Amino acid sequence: MAGLNCRKTTCMTMLTQTVLYTDIDGRARWRDEPCLLSEGTPAARLTPLQASGGLQWRSSPVGFKSDFHCTTTPQWLVVLQGRMEIGLQDGSSRQFGSGEYFYSNDTLPVGASFDSKLHGHCSRQVGDEPLVTLFVRT
Repeated sequence: MAGLNCRKTTCMTMLTQTVLYTDIDGRARWRDEPCLLSEGTPAARLTPLQASGGLQWRSSPVGFKSDFHCTTTPQWLVVLQGRMEIGLQDGSSRQFGSGEYFYSNDTLPVGASFDSKLHGHCSRQVGDEPLVTLFVRT
């Protein structure tokens, strides 16, 4: 499952979360980060509560595709239905299906003007099912 990995040896204490971020060269990149489960009980491990700045639901029809853009406000993106592909400037892409998620934080570098050949990512709906996503701003 993209966005969340639970290894048998670390399942009780840590998850791995996928993060889309802006690297020092201004390009969007992916990285995996540990997510500690330091709260809850052994039967239901939790992360500490995180603040959020609101949420939005989105429905995108079959055939949806965006131009390159940057994330304006860092946010979690959760795919609830369908498949979504995120493409980067280097030609790589990742797909996320129902129940998968990532943290989108590829914001425009401070002082930079958007360059569609350098900055951001593009997204598209994949397959024959409409895409339904949830955005949770941080």
